[in-house]
Amino acid sequence: MKPIVIFGAGDIAELADFYFTREAGRVVAAFVVDVGYLDAHTRFGRPLVALDEISARFPAASHDAFVALSYQSMNRLRAAKCTALKEAGYELASYISPRATVYTKRIGENAFILEDNTIQPFVTIGDNVTLWSGNHIGHHSVIGSNCFITSHVVVSGGVTIGENSFLGVNTTIRDHVSLGAFTLVGAGGLITKDTAAESVHMPIDHTEERRVKSTRLKSI
Repeated sequence: MKPIVIFGAGDIAELADFYFTREAGRVVAAFVVDVGYLDAHTRFGRPLVALDEISARFPAASHDAFVALSYQSMNRLRAAKCTALKEAGYELASYISPRATVYTKRIGENAFILEDNTIQPFVTIGDNVTLWSGNHIGHHSVIGSNCFITSHVVVSGGVTIGENSFLGVNTTIRDHVSLGAFTLVGAGGLITKDTAAESVHMPIDHTEERRVKSTRLKSI
């Protein structure tokens, strides 16, 4: 397997380094950031390089790439960096924890699937999807590209989650429900019916829908 260059220099990048090296036996060659964020020569003991220098120092012919970013801008930033690295010729690696229970091979590139996830048969997961630890993804569900699913989320069977959606911790999605693209569900949310694209659902004493598009929020 080729060494990996990781886009990002924060906590998630450090976690990706940990998991790829410790659990997957991969070699992490360097961390990559946009030139405006290049504030040192190294990060976490490895070279830190600008994106426009990566091809010369760690070429795509001999390196894979992984984008280790959060859900900022409803996952659009992470998606944009995946596109940039692919256009530069890199193949995007995925990390799937050996401690996860996975009964499907239909998982896209740049996946980040941590320990204790249960992914049942006939599930389809798009590109650039993060499943933090401890989720249940029910049979025949489809998770669109660029989604970020945090921890202890229950996705019942036959659910469709639209691209770029974000599900907070302890969210529960009823079976055969479809979430529109860019749906945001806050921690502890209970979704029992289809959601509109860019809708926001924040539980108080119950889960309510707010009249604001998720793409207009400044705090995520």
